[in-house]
Amino acid sequence: MIIPEDQGKHAIDSRVSRRRFISLGAGAFVVMALPGVPRLGTRHAGVVRRSVPVMGTIADLVVVDMDERRAHAAIDAAIRELQWVDATMSHFSATSDVGRANTAAAIEAVPVSNATAEVLAESLHWAEASDGRFDPCLGHATALWRVDQRRRPPPASEVADLPGAGTYLNLDLDRYRGRPIVRFRNDRLAIDLGGIAKGYGVDRAVAALRDAGVANALVNAGGDLYALGCSDDGNAWTVGVRDPRDPARLAATLEMSDRGVATSGDYFQFFDHDGRRYHHLLDPVTGEPRQSRQHSVTVAAATCMTADAAATSVFGLDLEAEQAMLERSGSGAEIVHSA
Repeated sequence: MIIPEDQGKHAIDSRVSRRRFISLGAGAFVVMALPGVPRLGTRHAGVVRRSVPVMGTIADLVVVDMDERRAHAAIDAAIRELQWVDATMSHFSATSDVGRANTAAAIEAVPVSNATAEVLAESLHWAEASDGRFDPCLGHATALWRVDQRRRPPPASEVADLPGAGTYLNLDLDRYRGRPIVRFRNDRLAIDLGGIAKGYGVDRAVAALRDAGVANALVNAGGDLYALGCSDDGNAWTVGVRDPRDPARLAATLEMSDRGVATSGDYFQFFDHDGRRYHHLLDPVTGEPRQSRQHSVTVAAATCMTADAAATSVFGLDLEAEQAMLERSGSGAEIVHSA
């Protein structure tokens, strides 16, 4: 069960208890501490936890299963899925599907995997539903800004030279001889699936856990999390959402089972310059980070990929506009917290 914001007021501004919660990964969420995993390196019958660097963050996996050998094998399979998605869809790799498309798709059709085609198709759906706020073709803009490496904005002339709104309209996704192919209608776009691929990777990891016979687990990769089944106490997972103004506090708590959740915000990747925060969520119209009164928005959905794309799409809108966009998407996603 997801707790709407107005039912989670008891959690607002409460300090995160080290005895009660453990941090999961490097992102927006903490989770109710399990008796067997107060810290990494400990062992407890029925609970296995492991962390791994992947997709530009720390992925955390927790499995509740009395068969420890099965739990470890399932986690191995889940990690392989995360690593495969990273290798296949990273825009930093010249040999990934995305890297090959960005190199050659303006010249010729580039074959991609069915998985990449699935994520691209979902990306284009969100681009339409969001009137272009979600755009999977902002690779040139994200490469220019690289807020994790900058301390000041790029030159205004370089920002003005970015392609602008509607870049995704120049991406063609088709099939040739049964295989997905990608074409660019011009060289002014480059694919960047940073707003959706991590959620897809989490979903693939969860599918691997299910295939291995695991019924109760949690997978978190930065700001993207899926809660499978129940915690070790037989109840839904209790997930805390960090307060973006003070990560030592919880802004809300969510009770989650068989559901994905994602947070987009201006406090994950950013730099401050001349009194303004420049973050990684870009506005295709201006070519700059979105202006927003929000610091974060958290969205829940049936899949983590849907929650990831939805949170990226609605960040910076007022509540009425957020709700209208989610309704247009037909995704069933819902906003569970904003701050």
